[in-house]
Amino acid sequence: MGWLQKLFGQKKPDSAQVNPQPQVADAALAASAGLTENAPIPPERVGLSGEYDQSGLAKRVCLAFDENPALAPYSEDTVWVAQTGTTVVLKGKVPSQDVLNQMVSVALTVNGATSVNTDQVSIG
Repeated sequence: MGWLQKLFGQKKPDSAQVNPQPQVADAALAASAGLTENAPIPPERVGLSGEYDQSGLAKRVCLAFDENPALAPYSEDTVWVAQTGTTVVLKGKVPSQDVLNQMVSVALTVNGATSVNTDQVSIG
């Protein structure tokens, strides 16, 4: 089971990308998400296929972890990915500082991520 399935209960959609082209907000989306019609979706709210998704950044970070051969094996560990605005939040336990450093590095390559909070991660 990969990161995306473990944390969000979904398999990777065929059209999923780590950094997809954001769609623009249609009238219904604009009204429900507080956006201006035809405005681009904020980077932290872009879903796996460019659609609006409240947890889009966290899902795309999970996809980036799944696609990284060095991190894919750790999806079964007790690490969770969340987001607070443009900050990726990692929680749980990782086996080493090197793994945590790689997670932070990969997370920062995802469009919309401005920082990674690791205060809730233990090593060991």
